[in-house]
Amino acid sequence: QVQPVESGGGLVQPGGSLRLSCAASGRIFSINAMGWYRQAPGKERELVARITMGGSTNYADSVKGRFTISRGHKQNTVYLQMNSLEPEDTAVYYCAYHDTYGLVYWGQGTLVTVSS
Repeated sequence: QVQPVESGGGLVQPGGSLRLSCAASGRIFSINAMGWYRQAPGKERELVARITMGGSTNYADSVKGRFTISRGHKQNTVYLQMNSLEPEDTAVYYCAYHDTYGLVYWGQGTLVTVSS
């Protein structure tokens, strides 16, 4: 019954910024971590950033220093601030919620296109 929904994707020029948001409808009994993943054309899905409920974060090397993952004021919201975007960041971005049972709830994806 849990359905994460992403928003905030779109077209941006190199060097620009976007802020992705994700909120989950339905009930999640216990969230262990939230994350953002992306899949670029011709590539496999990869982890972009992840945050635990305790606030620990980790990032893909390719986005460190440029992207920031954060939790919203509500427990089931998560954001990804993307700065200094590069064409290589072009991908479909997915949010995911990991519960304490080991289940993963995926969003439908939002397209980010970095192009001039």
